Order: sequence, then C-alpha cells, then structure tokens
Amino acid sequence: MEDPEGGAKSQFDGASAAGRKDGKKSRRRKGKRGGQSRNAAHPASHEPSGGAGQPARPMEDAAGNPARKRKRRRRGGHGAVQDGSPLPQAIEQTAAAGNAVRADSDSAPSRRNRRKHRGKRGLQGRPLTPAKPSGVSQQERRAEETAFGAELRETLNGASADRRARQESHSHSGHQGDRQAAGEYAWPEELYAALDLGTNNCRLLIAQPTRPGQFRVVDAFSRIVRLGEGLAASGRLSDEAMERAIEALRICASKLRNRQIRRMRLIATEACRQAVNGEEFLSRVVAETGLALEIIDRETEARLAVSGCSSLVGRETRSVVLFDIGGGSSEIAVIRIGDNRFSRLANHITHWTSLPVGVVTLSERHGGHDVTPEAFEGMVREVEGMLGSFDCPEIEVAQTGDFHLIGTSGTVTTLAGVHLDLPRYDRRKVDGIWLSDDEVSAMQAKLLSWDFASRAANPCIGPDRADLVLAGCAILEAIRRRWPSPRMRVADRGLREGLLTDMMADDGVWRRNRNRRGQRVRS
Repeated sequence: MEDPEGGAKSQFDGASAAGRKDGKKSRRRKGKRGGQSRNAAHPASHEPSGGAGQPARPMEDAAGNPARKRKRRRRGGHGAVQDGSPLPQAIEQTAAAGNAVRADSDSAPSRRNRRKHRGKRGLQGRPLTPAKPSGVSQQERRAEETAFGAELRETLNGASADRRARQESHSHSGHQGDRQAAGEYAWPEELYAALDLGTNNCRLLIAQPTRPGQFRVVDAFSRIVRLGEGLAASGRLSDEAMERAIEALRICASKLRNRQIRRMRLIATEACRQAVNGEEFLSRVVAETGLALEIIDRETEARLAVSGCSSLVGRETRSVVLFDIGGGSSEIAVIRIGDNRFSRLANHITHWTSLPVGVVTLSERHGGHDVTPEAFEGMVREVEGMLGSFDCPEIEVAQTGDFHLIGTSGTVTTLAGVHLDLPRYDRRKVDGIWLSDDEVSAMQAKLLSWDFASRAANPCIGPDRADLVLAGCAILEAIRRRWPSPRMRVADRGLREGLLTDMMADDGVWRRNRNRRGQRVRS
C-alpha cells in the first residue's frame, strides 16, 4: 500500500520497535486501526519540514500536531479542522473521492482485525450488543411473541380470548412489551374470591396465588351484620337482619364485578342452616345482588377452618386442637400429625364437633351487656356440658412443643389486641402471635372487670363487639378446661382462607406457577 502523497509506507512510528516499553499498548493501537501502525499515512521521512531533498510532512499542521486527530474529529462530525489551519492535501483528496478513508476502514484486513479484537473489547468492559435478527423488524417479532403467548395461555388456563385480553391489559399494562421482547411472557392475574356469610359477620376476600401454599390479598371486605340476631328465640331471620346482610352483600357483588375472577365460592353458615326462612333469604339475595350462596354443613365448616390455618402449624407439632368460635356455632377439630404429613392439614383431622352455640346465641341467653363473674361462670358451664358429649380420646403429650391450641375467631384476636395494647386493631401484629396460658387468663379477667362502656371504648373491641366478647371468652374457657395447653396461637384467618387455599390447590395454580418459572415439580 502506498502513501497518499506517493511515498513508501513507513515501517515504524518514529521509533524502533525495540525502543517501545509498552508493547501491549502498541498492539492495541494497531488493532484499533485495522492492524496498521499509528501513523501509517505519514511519508517515510521523519525529518523536519523543509529538509534538504525531502518533501514537507503533509500529515502535520503548522503547530506540529498530527493530522490523525483532526481526521478522527472529522469522522466524528466536527467539520473543518480547528485553529484555522488549512486541510492537508491528502485529506482534501480523500474527501473529494467520497470518503476513501472510511472505505479503506471497511477493507477485508480491517474487518478481520475487528473480529479478532472484538472479544478483547468486551473483556475491557465495553458492552457487547447482541446481533439483531436480519429480515424481521422488532414490531413483527413482538407480534409473533404476543400471538405465541396468547396461544400458550389459552392452552394452560382455558380462558376465553376476550377474558384473557382483559386480564393481560389490566395486570401488565406498561410492562408487557418489554417483557415479551426479553423473551418473558406476562401471565394474567389469576384471582380467586371467597365469601363467608356467618351469623355475625359478612366477609369477602379476593386473592392471587403467589408462592406454593400462599396467596396475596388483592381486596377484602368485612362488616358486622348480625344476621342471627333473634334467631334463637324465633327460629327465623328478622327483616332488619336480612336488610343489613343484603346491604353488605351488594358491596361484595360490586367488588366482584370490578375484578376478573377466575373462580369463586360463596358460602353461608349457621344462621342460614338453622333459620326456617334461610333458603328463602338466599333466593332473595340472588334476586337483589346476583350472588348465589351455598349453605355448607358443619363438617365442611370445620375442615375449611383447618385449611385456612394450616400454615400456622409448625413441623415439630404432633397434635393440635383448632377451634373457631362463631356467632351461632363453634367448630372444634382435633388434629394428630404422624411422621408423614399430608399437604393438606385437614386430612389429619381425627375428631371434630360443632357446638350449637356462638357469641350471639350465648350472649342473648345469658346477657352480654352487664356480665358478672357468676353469669360468666354460668356460660362456661353450659359450654362444658356440650363438650362433655364429645367423644374424643385424650391427647398424649410426649414432650414440650408437641401440642398446642389454635384459635381462629374474633374472640381470640380481640384478646390478642388487648394484650398488645394496640391503639387500633392491626392484623399484621395479631395473626400468628403466641399467648401463654397465664396471659389468656389475665386478659379474660381484665375484660370481665370492665363494664360495657370500658369494653366499647377499647379500640380492639368497639361498641359492635362489646356485648359479645365475654360470651366468646366463656366458650374459650370451656375449651381450655377440656384441653389444657401451656400456649395458644392466635389466627386472624378462617373460612375464607380455607376456601381460597382449597380452590387454588384443586386448580393446581401453584404447580403451574412452578412450571412457568422453570422450577422442578416434586413428584
């Protein structure tokens, strides 16, 4: 290759090869210029300009600066050489010939050297941009991935096209295109809903499955409706009670309509089981709210309560008595866990019972406004008589930690809130807390010493529960006398959580989520 001025190409860059100390730096500079020396465009002579018999150095300006830097600035789009120096003739000829220098940089030797040093540049910290597929635009590629993701979701979930599109746009707006471009598919939310219409409360829970055995609450609703008020005396649901319940159910129906629910289960318990007009009331609920509730039996209610609290039973536990003190009934389940634990704790239930008494019915019979120690003991004895007919073998405790109680109801959560002296009830601080036997006794005695106004003023009780909390304490005391335990765990969960857990497990959503994340599924 000849110099642009016609001279022979210089072999070195103004110094001998032996004189260089940093050979690595020199090789890197050669690699950046396609394997050529730094000043390859310079003439062979390196004497000062105007020397005898030698032409002027065309690649230096009047200030003696190498023209290579100007050439790099020109390539970077800075225009003419700065400092007012005229362009050398070689660069003018190159520009007139249609950027011959740029064409020369794309020559075969230069391309080979770029490929040769590409890996080294990556090791030096320069990001390596992945090659884009040729012939397919980014929009076309995203369209293909979207179509594939939709087909795959339809196969796995069996959802309709319209519902799948609404879920996809609702739960992943703003991020779906980026995730699909990166090869990840934005799965739609799988929302489940559970509604529990009890004797005292109407509760709704909408949740999304997350890790195996767990879910994230998306929306929740709870209201005291006292559907079973006056039921023990008349055997019927009063008009006022039904109006309160339907008003709460309208709110639940509105929440359900605003969500894309994959599956829901709506249940009614003791009040509708006992009332002679229970079925009539549920038909009215369907007509006025569109919600179709099913009346479950007592055994199903006990199993759902156990399913909802399964995560609170440790691996070291061998026996548990779980109780749910409701408004019109109280469910008790005896659980014995052997060496092999089932995935569903409800499968370990050995004995269960449902007492036809709850906080509403017991307080109506004995009075809940002004409760004396004698009246409280009378409520305890009544419940003890019901437990006496429960045929259940004694629980053997081999060592400390093998056995404990679990309470899931407003009674035990209220005791925990009072024990923690919370300024207002906080589920996060109550759910899962342990109370010793002495602490439970102290809280019951404290509540019994308060009058109605003091109980109503407590933020964890309130006026709606002030006349019911001592009746719940009486049921709890009867259970503690039948199954003495050094400690009790408090669960702010119950039937709704059990409904959600069972539905998600039946649909296999946790197993499907593990497959999506590429995790190995246990046999």
